[in-house]
Amino acid sequence: MGTAVLQELQQTIAVSPEQVNAFRKDGHTLVKGVLSADEIPAYRKAINDAAYRHNTETKSLEERDTYGKAFLQIMNLWEADEKLKQFTLAKRFARIAADLLGVNNVRIYHDQALYKEPGGGFTPWHQDQYYWPLNTNNTVTMWMPLIDIDESMGMLTFASGSHNAGFVENVAISDKSEAILEKFINDKGFKVTRAKSMKAGDATWHYGWTLHSASGNKSDVTREVMTVIYFADGASVTAPQNEHQENDRISWLGGLEPGKMAASTHNPLVL
Repeated sequence: MGTAVLQELQQTIAVSPEQVNAFRKDGHTLVKGVLSADEIPAYRKAINDAAYRHNTETKSLEERDTYGKAFLQIMNLWEADEKLKQFTLAKRFARIAADLLGVNNVRIYHDQALYKEPGGGFTPWHQDQYYWPLNTNNTVTMWMPLIDIDESMGMLTFASGSHNAGFVENVAISDKSEAILEKFINDKGFKVTRAKSMKAGDATWHYGWTLHSASGNKSDVTREVMTVIYFADGASVTAPQNEHQENDRISWLGGLEPGKMAASTHNPLVL
């Protein structure tokens, strides 16, 4: 990386009205150049260093289930690493999230490194918000590759318009969710779309209820992706509807009781 240094990410960039409209209509959009080619190297190194340092997966690909084969998943790195804190709490990202959602202020739910190894399996169809005990639909995930990627490496794939269906099925990401939700997508006639390629520093953004998946990684390099989840300030904690929401309530919402404002120390206001 040479002299690459972490750049301040407080300077915001504007999303176009067309991107905002596409996001709200389709439930997802691609914003190019969220990080520049000059900014990526230092952040890629910082994220890689933190992700591999905190990774707890010890099983080989062959020993894992479908979920485990889909990716290495390392969560809430911003609370464990000062360099990652600068990334996750960046005003630049938060401004895009707020503009897409049409709200004034957003909070962090959690960040998440998603590394799909060479030969890594597919990511089944799922809805992120299945896991989140929040009383708002104004939630969005930023999904940013740290290297240039194409369809062969596990590109994020969306069922356009599926966010309008809201909660679909009480099913965690698994072979079961793949079967149930693929049938739902086909029955409803949602158009399945994905980018052909993305540059390092580009980012897709999708609502918490947008159905999405990813193919396996057929390349010989790890697909390095960093994600940050945002929700509109003012949201409250809801009574968990499944064990995963209860786990999230404890882990990412500081154990706040249902009915309380979702504003624990884990959920800083970033805009």
